[in-house]
Amino acid sequence: MRINCPVCGERDRREFYYGGDAVAMHRPAPDAGVEVWDSYVHLRENPAGQTRDLWHHEAGCGAWLVVTRNTVTHAISDVALAKEAKR
Repeated sequence: MRINCPVCGERDRREFYYGGDAVAMHRPAPDAGVEVWDSYVHLRENPAGQTRDLWHHEAGCGAWLVVTRNTVTHAISDVALAKEAKR
């Protein structure tokens, strides 16, 4: 898979660090309980199809990107700097 960094251009995905889902997750309160924290840390949706993910260009410019991609085909339809991405 290749990611087209808005700063550096097209690069191999090995230059990037996957940072998780770009959709806002709501962190539980510190006293929410073990079950709630276990779910928050370990249980994530794993949809087939289009997702928006955070990627860090770790071996490049250091930018955080929001990558819109299809998890089945790995086709990337959009890449934007995280600070400029639409929510």
